[in-house]
Amino acid sequence: MKKENKVYIATSLDGYIADQNGGLDWLHSIPNPENSDMGYADLTASIDALVMGRVTFETVCSFDIDWPYQKPVFVWSRTLKEVPASLKDKVYLVKGTVGEILEQIHQKGFYKLYIDGGKTIQSFLKEDLVDRMIITIIPKLLGGGFPLFAELPSVLDFECIDTQLFSNQVVQNTFVRKHAINHETTT
Repeated sequence: MKKENKVYIATSLDGYIADQNGGLDWLHSIPNPENSDMGYADLTASIDALVMGRVTFETVCSFDIDWPYQKPVFVWSRTLKEVPASLKDKVYLVKGTVGEILEQIHQKGFYKLYIDGGKTIQSFLKEDLVDRMIITIIPKLLGGGFPLFAELPSVLDFECIDTQLFSNQVVQNTFVRKHAINHETTT
């Protein structure tokens, strides 16, 4: 089974995924008269499960909506002890390093994963475990907040394979990881 870790996230023009107070209201500041999902349905159709951190999980739980995910959600947390009873059989807690949680998830038969949440994405990038990033840029400068990217131990090369424009304002870029090709020569 092919393993693939995908990121699908929106950022401000200056690269933040939440404002200085952790707020997300700015994400809805651009009118969307066509109610475009901006590729979200295609993304969810292509994955087996989601992996998110505790903060993202708690943020989603704070929305006044029904649970929005149809696929299993694995919440990576050192501090959560259990999930709400209403989410049993939908949400599972995982603990350990990135490699350890991936092993736990793969053992359950889930290989195509949507990685969500700032710190979770940063942790996967630090381990060079992101294969595809779909980044939607909202044309707003927040001037601070929680950045999508953090320091990395080495350079990671990605290639932009698609760019789309929504509502004549929102740009979505799809990047795939370019892995170095080993050009060994034989004599």
